[in-house]
Amino acid sequence: MIAAIVLALHVLAAVVWVGGMVFAYVMLRPVAATLLEPPLRLQLWSAVFERFFPWVWAAVVALLGTGLWMIFALFGGFAEARWHVHLMLALGVLMMLLFIHLFFAPYRRLRMAVAAGDWPAGGKALGRIRRIVAVNTVLGVIVVAVAAAGRYL
Repeated sequence: MIAAIVLALHVLAAVVWVGGMVFAYVMLRPVAATLLEPPLRLQLWSAVFERFFPWVWAAVVALLGTGLWMIFALFGGFAEARWHVHLMLALGVLMMLLFIHLFFAPYRRLRMAVAAGDWPAGGKALGRIRRIVAVNTVLGVIVVAVAAAGRYL
């Protein structure tokens, strides 16, 4: 029963994080770029990230905690875990490091620029965020595919 709860929490955390990035990057970003002038677009993204990033932090903690629990409790530790578990962990940690950088560097600069009405600086910060989110979205989709199919390969 505990394993089922841990696995469900792990999957839900991945869905929130990866699904949120896919929605933001693939759906919201193109519409915002088309319909909104830079000041409104930057304010929108700052507000969206303010709501989304606490969920990402929760997902990061849940994914790392539940993933490590499963490695040791279900798979017999790192030595016994199959290749796809190692790949998921490596890519997940890379995604977490990219998010931590995004949060403490370009997102901080975006918030400061929006608060100051410095739209060029905000645009530059948002561009950096966009590139990191693009990489993390691709990595997240790969992790989901590995999670779904890895044990069968």
